[in-house]
Amino acid sequence: MDSVNGFAVFVQVAETRSFVAAGRLLGVSASAIGKSVARLEEKLGVRLFHRSTRSITLTAEGTLFLERSRRILAEIEAAELELSQSQAAPRGRLRVSLPLVSSLVLPVLGEFMRAYPAIELDLDFTDRMVDVIDEGFDAVVRTGDPADSRLSARRLGAFQIRLVASPDYLAKRGTPQAPADLRQHTCLHYRFPSSGKLEAWVPGPSPQGEPELQLPQSMVCNNIETRVCFALQGLGIACLPDFAIREPLADGRLVPLLPELDRSGVFHVLWPASKHPSPKVRALVDFLCARVFPAVEDKPPSARAALSARRK
Repeated sequence: MDSVNGFAVFVQVAETRSFVAAGRLLGVSASAIGKSVARLEEKLGVRLFHRSTRSITLTAEGTLFLERSRRILAEIEAAELELSQSQAAPRGRLRVSLPLVSSLVLPVLGEFMRAYPAIELDLDFTDRMVDVIDEGFDAVVRTGDPADSRLSARRLGAFQIRLVASPDYLAKRGTPQAPADLRQHTCLHYRFPSSGKLEAWVPGPSPQGEPELQLPQSMVCNNIETRVCFALQGLGIACLPDFAIREPLADGRLVPLLPELDRSGVFHVLWPASKHPSPKVRALVDFLCARVFPAVEDKPPSARAALSARRK
């Protein structure tokens, strides 16, 4: 602690260029400041200040030591802040932007509310790319790779987007063997609310010389639940994320089609970058990362066995 106090005194003298002014700020006499600087110089074996009756200026060694001292004091202050925040109970309003996949996050957010009753959730569901900082969000959940350097990010988990249909539908209409066969089928589409565009089923541009694959727009909606419901009723083929249809795929109510069209996605949770996020943000991030895409290894043995049996 003597060394830390010595750093603090040295920085104050370097910034004020006065023993008297530094003493006034630190609540001690100018004489005590001078003795502290002298002890520090003796300990380091270098002269930190050029002293005269009219001024105090830093030596070359003092200038170098000032930069290091500021960093040391900043780290100590940050450590104290981190420890004090870690003891604080998460509380207050938490404004969160989430994608239009309520079936993925709502059960987890319900658990979060029970676990942290002092946190007030303000949830905004949209596929629009919100500006986290300018619009005042505490955190957002989004697909894709983080691109904003102002934000910190943690990976929630990965998923697959797959074409699926019910066995009843396939029995009546046949199973497509190639992407071009989809032209003859009932296709249940998703329209992005923010752009009005349809989600592409065939990724990337068409091979050179081949026309773009135009699929029938038998039904268009702007949510997942409608397409899952209609696909289960045998009303057509849908392009859906696997987290929304795990059980129907496992028990055979839906069948995957054209695996060459499968594509991957990833969810991240993002929040304004800070060395020490608030307890409420830290609690939300940790909670989502642990529960939205729980690892198979984290499940109890009976659950792992059941999941393994389903995949065989």
